[in-house]
Amino acid sequence: MKSLLPFLFILFFLCLGVQSSSAQGITGRAYYKSSSSFSIKMDSTKMAPEQIAQIQASLKKQMEQNYVLSFTQTESTWKKEESLGGGPATAAAGGAVFMVASSGEGSLLYKNIADQSYVQEQEMMGKEYLIQDKLEAPEWELSEEIKKVGNYTAQKASFTRIIDAKRFSTGMTEMENVKDTLQVTVWFTPEIPVSHGPENYFGLPGLILEVQNQGRTLICEKIELNPSAEPVVIERPSKGKEITQAEFRVVQEEGMKQMMNRYQGKPGSGNRMEIRIGN
Repeated sequence: MKSLLPFLFILFFLCLGVQSSSAQGITGRAYYKSSSSFSIKMDSTKMAPEQIAQIQASLKKQMEQNYVLSFTQTESTWKKEESLGGGPATAAAGGAVFMVASSGEGSLLYKNIADQSYVQEQEMMGKEYLIQDKLEAPEWELSEEIKKVGNYTAQKASFTRIIDAKRFSTGMTEMENVKDTLQVTVWFTPEIPVSHGPENYFGLPGLILEVQNQGRTLICEKIELNPSAEPVVIERPSKGKEITQAEFRVVQEEGMKQMMNRYQGKPGSGNRMEIRIGN
């Protein structure tokens, strides 16, 4: 028995080496679908309840989008798949027009978890920007709860963060600074040992397959690992004016102010409302 121990130790470490080598070379594509639940509160004296329900159902359907996450061990890109129904979700009823636009609409997000950086192409007010900044890893709290997501066993993790936000005042006359609580729950699988995830989520010991963020859900529906027919190529964004995330936030605030001024200055166009979601 003693003579077998050195052999068993050698075999154990060889197996570890094979697993490590396999993990270092892993590539893949994960395909996600997004869905959102939200409610629009309006004066029922100005619009019938069935019209409000129609708007909400139409917007919810249009906000079901498909995305693809392409990844290697250290890099990834996140992008919405092309579709005929691209663009912001819109709905109209009773003379009112609603638009729900995601802040990531049409953008390409590149993450590098080796050097903790990201680059994102983003359009705002008809101009293209190239946001370059450092990744901020969430302070994940791991749970022992597990469930199946597709064919994979996934573990629950979550984080809570207080963020600075801006919103329109009640009378749509100015922007208010507010504190908002961001609560995010995800499910990740150690069976795919990469620290990537959709959007700006990362930093767990396995691929994030599902995200629940205050009424918005992203869930992985298909995974391709080490595809040989069409190998994974990571595309780093390059279009637009280079800018930091803090600088882009100022651009966003200016865009919201311009939208508010248009809302105030044109009584005849007051039946148009735009709602933006995302980071």
